[in-house]
Amino acid sequence: MSTPKIAIVYHSGFGHTAVAAEEVAAGARDAGAVVELLRIQGPGDDFAPLLEKASAADAIVFGSPTYMGDVSAALKAFFEASSKVWATRGWQDKLAAGFTNSLSMGGDKSNTLGSIFTLAMQHGMIWVGTGLPPGNANGNSTSAPEAVNRLSYSTGLATQSDNASPEVTPPAGDRETARLFGARIVETARKLIR
Repeated sequence: MSTPKIAIVYHSGFGHTAVAAEEVAAGARDAGAVVELLRIQGPGDDFAPLLEKASAADAIVFGSPTYMGDVSAALKAFFEASSKVWATRGWQDKLAAGFTNSLSMGGDKSNTLGSIFTLAMQHGMIWVGTGLPPGNANGNSTSAPEAVNRLSYSTGLATQSDNASPEVTPPAGDRETARLFGARIVETARKLIR
Protein backbone atom coordinates (compact mmCIF):
# COMPACT_ATOMS: atom_id res chain seq x y z
CA MET A 1 0.00 0.00 0.00
CA SER A 2 1.38 3.42 -0.98
CA THR A 3 1.97 6.03 1.67
CA PRO A 4 0.20 9.27 0.69
CA LYS A 5 2.14 12.51 0.96
CA ILE A 6 0.10 15.45 2.26
CA ALA A 7 1.23 19.08 2.18
CA ILE A 8 -0.61 21.54 4.42
CA VAL A 9 0.00 25.10 3.22
CA TYR A 10 -1.40 27.65 5.62
CA HIS A 11 -1.19 31.11 7.14
CA SER A 12 -2.04 31.82 10.77
CA GLY A 13 -2.08 35.34 12.13
CA PHE A 14 -2.59 34.63 15.83
CA GLY A 15 -2.00 30.88 16.14
CA HIS A 16 -5.58 29.59 15.99
CA THR A 17 -5.41 28.53 12.34
CA ALA A 18 -2.06 26.88 13.13
CA VAL A 19 -3.87 24.75 15.72
CA ALA A 20 -6.31 23.60 13.02
CA ALA A 21 -3.38 22.86 10.66
CA GLU A 22 -1.63 20.80 13.35
CA GLU A 23 -4.79 18.82 14.08
CA VAL A 24 -5.38 18.10 10.37
CA ALA A 25 -1.75 16.94 10.22
CA ALA A 26 -2.21 14.72 13.30
CA GLY A 27 -5.26 13.05 11.76
CA ALA A 28 -3.41 12.52 8.48
CA ARG A 29 -0.36 11.06 10.24
CA ASP A 30 -2.54 8.76 12.35
CA ALA A 31 -4.08 7.53 9.08
CA GLY A 32 -0.60 6.68 7.78
CA ALA A 33 0.40 9.67 5.65
CA VAL A 34 3.66 11.53 5.45
CA VAL A 35 2.74 15.14 6.25
CA GLU A 36 4.58 18.39 5.68
CA LEU A 37 3.33 21.54 7.39
CA LEU A 38 4.21 24.57 5.24
CA ARG A 39 3.50 27.75 7.17
CA ILE A 40 3.34 31.04 5.29
CA GLN A 41 4.70 33.90 7.39
CA GLY A 42 3.44 36.78 5.27
CA PRO A 43 2.60 37.98 1.76
CA GLY A 44 6.24 38.94 1.09
CA ASP A 45 7.57 35.38 1.53
CA ASP A 46 9.68 33.65 -1.10
CA PHE A 47 7.09 31.06 -2.12
CA ALA A 48 9.35 28.99 -4.39
CA PRO A 49 10.34 26.48 -1.67
CA LEU A 50 6.72 26.08 -0.53
CA LEU A 51 5.49 25.61 -4.09
CA GLU A 52 8.16 22.97 -4.70
CA LYS A 53 7.27 21.03 -1.55
CA ALA A 54 3.53 21.29 -2.21
CA SER A 55 4.04 20.08 -5.76
CA ALA A 56 5.72 16.91 -4.47
CA ALA A 57 2.62 15.93 -2.46
CA ASP A 58 -0.34 13.77 -3.47
CA ALA A 59 -2.73 16.16 -1.71
CA ILE A 60 -2.47 19.84 -0.86
CA VAL A 61 -4.55 21.22 1.99
CA PHE A 62 -4.84 25.01 2.10
CA GLY A 63 -5.63 26.90 5.30
CA SER A 64 -6.27 30.50 6.21
CA PRO A 65 -7.95 32.57 8.85
CA THR A 66 -11.05 34.32 7.57
CA TYR A 67 -10.13 38.00 7.51
CA MET A 68 -12.80 40.44 6.37
CA GLY A 69 -14.76 37.58 4.79
CA ASP A 70 -11.98 35.98 2.75
CA VAL A 71 -8.53 34.37 2.82
CA SER A 72 -5.68 36.33 4.36
CA ALA A 73 -3.41 38.45 2.18
CA ALA A 74 -0.59 35.98 2.87
CA LEU A 75 -2.49 32.98 1.46
CA LYS A 76 -3.77 35.09 -1.44
CA ALA A 77 -0.15 36.00 -2.31
CA PHE A 78 0.73 32.30 -2.29
CA PHE A 79 -2.24 31.64 -4.60
CA GLU A 80 -0.97 34.27 -7.01
CA ALA A 81 2.54 32.79 -6.91
CA SER A 82 1.04 29.39 -7.82
CA SER A 83 0.27 30.73 -11.30
CA LYS A 84 3.70 29.38 -12.34
CA VAL A 85 2.54 25.90 -11.35
CA TRP A 86 -0.82 26.50 -13.05
CA ALA A 87 0.93 27.30 -16.33
CA THR A 88 2.44 23.81 -16.42
CA ARG A 89 -0.64 22.10 -14.91
CA GLY A 90 1.62 20.90 -12.12
CA TRP A 91 -1.21 20.31 -9.65
CA GLN A 92 -3.63 18.77 -12.17
CA ASP A 93 -5.50 15.82 -10.58
CA LYS A 94 -3.90 16.22 -7.14
CA LEU A 95 -6.27 16.21 -4.21
CA ALA A 96 -7.15 19.56 -2.66
CA ALA A 97 -8.92 20.51 0.55
CA GLY A 98 -9.32 23.64 2.64
CA PHE A 99 -9.85 24.93 6.15
CA THR A 100 -10.42 28.21 7.88
CA ASN A 101 -10.82 29.68 11.35
CA SER A 102 -12.42 32.89 12.57
CA LEU A 103 -13.65 34.54 15.72
CA SER A 104 -17.33 34.33 14.87
CA MET A 105 -19.44 31.23 14.34
CA GLY A 106 -20.12 32.16 10.72
CA GLY A 107 -17.97 35.10 9.76
CA ASP A 108 -18.24 34.39 6.03
CA LYS A 109 -16.11 31.27 6.37
CA SER A 110 -17.97 29.84 3.35
CA ASN A 111 -16.51 32.62 1.22
CA THR A 112 -13.00 31.77 2.40
CA LEU A 113 -13.53 28.08 1.61
CA GLY A 114 -15.00 29.14 -1.74
CA SER A 115 -11.85 31.10 -2.58
CA ILE A 116 -9.71 28.08 -1.76
CA PHE A 117 -12.04 25.83 -3.78
CA THR A 118 -11.87 28.17 -6.78
CA LEU A 119 -8.06 28.16 -6.72
CA ALA A 120 -8.09 24.35 -6.59
CA MET A 121 -10.52 24.11 -9.50
CA GLN A 122 -8.40 26.51 -11.57
CA HIS A 123 -5.49 24.14 -11.03
CA GLY A 124 -7.62 21.14 -12.09
CA MET A 125 -7.45 19.55 -8.65
CA ILE A 126 -9.91 17.10 -7.07
CA TRP A 127 -11.72 18.53 -4.02
CA VAL A 128 -12.25 16.68 -0.74
CA GLY A 129 -14.88 17.91 1.73
CA THR A 130 -15.29 16.87 5.34
CA GLY A 131 -17.69 13.99 4.72
CA LEU A 132 -19.19 14.69 8.14
CA PRO A 133 -22.82 15.22 9.07
CA PRO A 134 -23.71 18.47 10.84
CA GLY A 135 -22.97 18.57 14.54
CA ASN A 136 -26.69 18.63 15.34
CA ALA A 137 -27.62 15.71 13.04
CA ASN A 138 -28.86 12.27 14.05
CA GLY A 139 -31.04 13.51 16.88
CA ASN A 140 -28.25 15.50 18.49
CA SER A 141 -29.49 18.96 19.32
CA THR A 142 -26.11 20.39 20.09
CA SER A 143 -23.58 22.66 18.56
CA ALA A 144 -21.64 22.58 21.83
CA PRO A 145 -17.87 23.14 21.78
CA GLU A 146 -17.21 19.41 22.15
CA ALA A 147 -19.45 18.42 19.20
CA VAL A 148 -17.83 17.16 16.01
CA ASN A 149 -18.58 19.44 13.04
CA ARG A 150 -20.55 21.75 15.34
CA LEU A 151 -20.43 24.53 12.71
CA SER A 152 -21.97 22.15 10.12
CA TYR A 153 -19.56 22.69 7.22
CA SER A 154 -19.25 20.06 4.50
CA THR A 155 -17.19 21.86 1.82
CA GLY A 156 -14.17 22.12 4.11
CA LEU A 157 -13.08 22.40 7.71
CA ALA A 158 -14.35 25.41 9.65
CA THR A 159 -13.22 26.14 13.18
CA GLN A 160 -14.05 28.97 15.54
CA SER A 161 -11.87 30.61 18.15
CA ASP A 162 -12.77 32.96 20.94
CA ASN A 163 -10.53 35.85 21.91
CA ALA A 164 -8.36 33.50 23.92
CA SER A 165 -5.06 31.73 23.63
CA PRO A 166 -4.61 29.04 20.94
CA GLU A 167 -3.92 26.63 23.81
CA VAL A 168 -7.63 26.70 24.67
CA THR A 169 -9.40 27.64 21.45
CA PRO A 170 -10.51 26.35 18.95
CA PRO A 171 -12.38 23.95 21.25
CA ALA A 172 -12.18 20.17 21.48
CA GLY A 173 -14.95 19.45 18.97
CA ASP A 174 -13.29 21.59 16.30
CA ARG A 175 -9.95 19.90 16.96
CA GLU A 176 -11.51 16.45 16.60
CA THR A 177 -13.27 17.57 13.41
CA ALA A 178 -9.86 18.64 12.06
CA ARG A 179 -8.33 15.25 12.89
CA LEU A 180 -11.19 13.42 11.18
CA PHE A 181 -10.80 15.71 8.16
CA GLY A 182 -7.08 14.89 7.95
CA ALA A 183 -7.85 11.16 8.05
CA ARG A 184 -10.49 11.53 5.32
CA ILE A 185 -8.00 13.27 3.03
CA VAL A 186 -5.57 10.37 3.47
CA GLU A 187 -8.28 7.75 2.84
CA THR A 188 -9.29 9.58 -0.34
CA ALA A 189 -5.63 9.91 -1.44
CA ARG A 190 -5.15 6.15 -1.02
CA LYS A 191 -8.11 5.48 -3.32
CA LEU A 192 -6.72 7.84 -5.91
CA ILE A 193 -3.19 6.43 -5.70
CA ARG A 194 -4.53 2.91 -6.32
